[in-house]
Amino acid sequence: MSRNGVYPNLQLYFKDGLNLSLPKLIYPVMQKIITITLNPSLDKGTTVQAILPEMKLQCSTPSLEPGGGGINVSRALDHLGCESLALYMCGGYIGAEFKKMMNETDIASIDFKIAQNTRENLIVIDNTTNDQYRFGMQGPTLTEEEWQQPLLFLQNNTGFDFVVASGSLPPGVPLDFFAKMAAIVQNKGAKLIIDTSGEALKNAVHEGVFLIKPNLEELSFLCGVDKLKDDEIVLAARNIIMDGCCSVVVVSLGAKGAMLVTKEEAIHLLSPDVEVKSTVGAGDSMVAGLVLGITKGHSWKDILKLGIACGTAATLNAGTALCSKEDVARLYTYLQKIQ
Repeated sequence: MSRNGVYPNLQLYFKDGLNLSLPKLIYPVMQKIITITLNPSLDKGTTVQAILPEMKLQCSTPSLEPGGGGINVSRALDHLGCESLALYMCGGYIGAEFKKMMNETDIASIDFKIAQNTRENLIVIDNTTNDQYRFGMQGPTLTEEEWQQPLLFLQNNTGFDFVVASGSLPPGVPLDFFAKMAAIVQNKGAKLIIDTSGEALKNAVHEGVFLIKPNLEELSFLCGVDKLKDDEIVLAARNIIMDGCCSVVVVSLGAKGAMLVTKEEAIHLLSPDVEVKSTVGAGDSMVAGLVLGITKGHSWKDILKLGIACGTAATLNAGTALCSKEDVARLYTYLQKIQ
């Protein structure tokens, strides 16, 4: 349930998990942005002097953060002073700790109960080489009743304008899950932003979404080719748009920055050259910047600048800290001056 009790009536609806026999009551959502995380993770970050085989490695005191795609988007939005409602799956003793940490934030949230444990991720930095190692654990297997819960929430609530679905699908969730979500969100007159990959992304695009944020490899997969060339990106993105699959495609290009494509515009901007400390949550921070810019009615160019500023700002902080408002403001001002 929400940290601050904003949705007390939902205790009845979700008291014992999904209960299809209960009436479909409608509750207004106070936040305009909803993030959804089917596969959240308790992220642990630590450092060692050097990563060596067969050795007992002494780690620094770990940092702990609630993580996973949509959770990271909500955390980044919170850093930027923007409210959202985070929906996430939660189970087991790890889930209990995850929920406790979420309740200690200023983020409004609702956890949907699952039987198996919420997953953990481990991020280790080798102090000798400054290399980062990211160990992602497989998520819990969800039952149909469990993965239906966020869909029912969207179906039975009103008042939201944007739904951000970010991250991977855990085992047990059908590949057309985001497509099912897209149909519900469209019916509500809201906009769906998707940041996922593979068949789950392809199914969602076929149903129709507002914005997708693939990298070059993911865009190539959507187009059915091994690898798109740089001069093919705009045409590939625009073909997806013209097919009625989405309105906006933002392509992450790594060191080459990012490209935003609509029917009328194609904007390519480079990322600021910074010293990267961690890439954890950089993509999610970028999504947070994009959706924030959209809600504020910025031009597409400024929306892309804000997204890049947020994504870059996340790389300035070690571990799982994500972007800070001060770094975003500085980088956004820099991008405004040079591009």
